[in-house]
Amino acid sequence: MIATLSRTNASAATLTKNRTEGSVVPASGMCVTCVDGCIGMCEIGKSAYRGHEVIYPQPFGVITAAAEKSYPVDYSHFSIMGTTVGAHGVGADSDQAIFPAVRLEVAFGHDNGIKFRRPWIIPGIGSTDIAKNNWEGLAIGSALAGTGLTIGENVVGMDPQAVFKSGRVVETVDLKRRLQLYRDHQRDGYGAIIVQANIEDTRLGTQEYAIEKLGAECVELKWGQGAKDIGGEVKIRDLRQAQALHERGYLVLPDPSDPRVVQEFEHGGLREFERHSRVGMVSEESFAERIQQLRQAGAKYIFLKTGAYRPADLARAVVWASRYKLDLLTVDGAGGGTGMSPWRMMNEWGIPPVYLHSLLYRYAKRLADRGRYLPALAVAGGFAFEDQIFKGLAMGAPFVKLIGMARAPIAAAMVGKTIGRTIDEGQIPIYVERFGNSKQEIFVTAGALRKELGDDEFKKLPTGALGLYTYYERLDQGLRQLMAGSRKFALEHLSRDDIAALTREAAEVSGIRYVMDVDEGRAEAILDG
Repeated sequence: MIATLSRTNASAATLTKNRTEGSVVPASGMCVTCVDGCIGMCEIGKSAYRGHEVIYPQPFGVITAAAEKSYPVDYSHFSIMGTTVGAHGVGADSDQAIFPAVRLEVAFGHDNGIKFRRPWIIPGIGSTDIAKNNWEGLAIGSALAGTGLTIGENVVGMDPQAVFKSGRVVETVDLKRRLQLYRDHQRDGYGAIIVQANIEDTRLGTQEYAIEKLGAECVELKWGQGAKDIGGEVKIRDLRQAQALHERGYLVLPDPSDPRVVQEFEHGGLREFERHSRVGMVSEESFAERIQQLRQAGAKYIFLKTGAYRPADLARAVVWASRYKLDLLTVDGAGGGTGMSPWRMMNEWGIPPVYLHSLLYRYAKRLADRGRYLPALAVAGGFAFEDQIFKGLAMGAPFVKLIGMARAPIAAAMVGKTIGRTIDEGQIPIYVERFGNSKQEIFVTAGALRKELGDDEFKKLPTGALGLYTYYERLDQGLRQLMAGSRKFALEHLSRDDIAALTREAAEVSGIRYVMDVDEGRAEAILDG
């Protein structure tokens, strides 16, 4: 019997639940008995009076969300292989092969000019409130850690203080702030801040402005993400802002220029608008033209991010990234994180991470075997901890150089920010207060950072940045320990042989050896020797 993979009609994401929670129809998610007189706690019931609002995770602006669907194969279906012999990257000596000796630095780009201290990147934090409200922590924490951070889509279009001439941006506040926060805290040239663009950003000239006026070196084209296969969405609760976005070319629902809609909003019958981005229309001709435009504008590095589309689209991404000599291709599996995406879409569309990343490896290897250029690859889709990072890097070795994460870093930054607020208010929760009552005592990395930065600079650090930096420090040490256990002391030594599939299905999907077949032949030779 195959278990149900999806949850339907009731979720914390949509603030809905079943009346008969212990007895639910698997196919529809409805209560076994639907009673006349129920106030409508389930998704169907809530949709009866709030309609399209229930499509999206709630409440907007203070949450991130990811799919609840349980896929047949995920990264937990693989196990990390350790060994008792040898060492790769250091001498096979117990005094040398210690986990602090593991090197996590990675360099990539056409000239290997981009350097990260750790092999992960935040692949796109855009115009949602949750992103804007936590940008300080994300930017400063990422810069201090020497990792990558991507300014996501629609930031310029959503900036109420941005100035446009003839439909092109000439001045911004938010984009300038986001770039500068990162740069002001970047150390020794490690890390990168990337400016992403969708179709509206391209029309508004966002990347040309970022390159020519703000000195951005890294830009990224966006085909999509794992959370959805339509453009970005946000909610707008201000009529003037909705009208401004409509004038800038966005799809705003309902139409804020319609006098009847304006009247309804002013009388309280309508409380919010939805801003939607259009879907792009990909063609090789337009792709090649855009790459050329960005290079002529002065872009030093060009990336592409794509989502969980069908295999033919992944093949296009890989081939075009190769053909036009891009510097990084990020591939984001289905079910990914969002500030606002259609909830059912997030659960029911696209190719899940292990499946998509396995296809990516297959396609990359096919090109590499023919001697074709390959950019660095990054994979994303629900990564949060060091074991998952290890598995993602091993699954795509030697082509995958980075792991993309968004929800987990945002969570760390939000927790850090919240702790800082409780410190300022003198209301530290007991759960946290046992570690101390100042950021120096509570954040375990504070002492080392204070020594590195000096007292004055440390005092200025927002606790959101401390939260992200400290979370990254945990991932750093955890990944070093796992790699040392596999006797791999630098990232370039990781291989697909460092993980094993725990089920036959996982082995079939990924091409990774089934655990009972690992070392087949070698073990027998030892036994017979």
